[in-house]
Amino acid sequence: MTDTDVIVIGAGIIGAACAWQLAKRGQRVTLIDDGNAGATAAGMGHLVCMDDDPAELTLSAWSLARWRELTPRMPESCAWRGCGTLWLAETPQELELAEEKQRRMAQHQVASDMQTRDQLAAREPLLTSRLSGGLWVPGDGIVYAPNVARWLIDDADVTHLRDRALAVDAPYVTLHSGKRLRARAIVIACGLGANTLLGENWLRAKKGQLAITDRYAPLLSHQLVELGYGASAHAGGTSVAFNVQPRPTGQLLIGSSRQFDNTDRELDLPLLATMLARARHFLPSLDNLNIIRCWSGFRAASADGNPLIGPHPARPGIWLALGHEGLGVTTAPATAELLCAQILGERPPVSPDAWLPARLQKQEAIA
Repeated sequence: MTDTDVIVIGAGIIGAACAWQLAKRGQRVTLIDDGNAGATAAGMGHLVCMDDDPAELTLSAWSLARWRELTPRMPESCAWRGCGTLWLAETPQELELAEEKQRRMAQHQVASDMQTRDQLAAREPLLTSRLSGGLWVPGDGIVYAPNVARWLIDDADVTHLRDRALAVDAPYVTLHSGKRLRARAIVIACGLGANTLLGENWLRAKKGQLAITDRYAPLLSHQLVELGYGASAHAGGTSVAFNVQPRPTGQLLIGSSRQFDNTDRELDLPLLATMLARARHFLPSLDNLNIIRCWSGFRAASADGNPLIGPHPARPGIWLALGHEGLGVTTAPATAELLCAQILGERPPVSPDAWLPARLQKQEAIA
């Protein structure tokens, strides 16, 4: 039997950030990592302020402020770049959406600037000329999330076990190796694997596909996202939306697609073709670039689209850090700070109510 203060199950960006934050606060932390690649390895690694609802805006703005404190310390292998995001408007109506986005983000001290068609063309000459304008958010950026997770783990004084959690019965965790661990707090941060581990259906899979080009001289300077991205992400069903990142390697990372409740790892080639056609709609020159790899991954989504950060409503000693969908990298530092404050019995900087797992049970009761 091994005792520790906190056990964190899952070593993706969320689990790594939680382990790091708890260790920095003086907790003895044991991190359980089964070695399987999850959403952190498959995703885009964007740091982007999202404002599709007030809770999302609060968490992403708060977390981006924390990222700005972390990035000066990170090694070059983490591939952080403060490239900012250009939100692209095709129509005058979408330009009005950009103005609304600017007003909402300003309430959280997130700086942004409206862009005319000519300003967009000056910033990114490869963009289609059919755009009406857009919004520049200079505080956004990109990282290589797998290396950031590894750096957080290395930077924290934690016990890192390469093993698989088989059962959780607080205060105990049983591992595949036969070890049994005990801790006063057990953090579940293993994404979609939490459903099986807990025997509960907290999360839905949202399959996504990405493509990456060969290496070229720098082609873009900003992350590019269409203003319809948020509506596409939360619409349900199957959808695509334009999202392209310039990677430090000279490659372009192209997204994105969404398919609810699909856990088939095989590429959906017709959907991939639709996604790439959408990308060419905004960046016609993609027709002349070589795509060298395509892959799929699975976002873990909660029932209402906001993450689950806080105590399990029916199992004392178990804490959830799950359901971040496509914003796990962006919101990892704030998630860790919010969860750590709750575990330590402190008052977090913002009310945790919007992210407490118990809210979903209340919503079901009302329905």
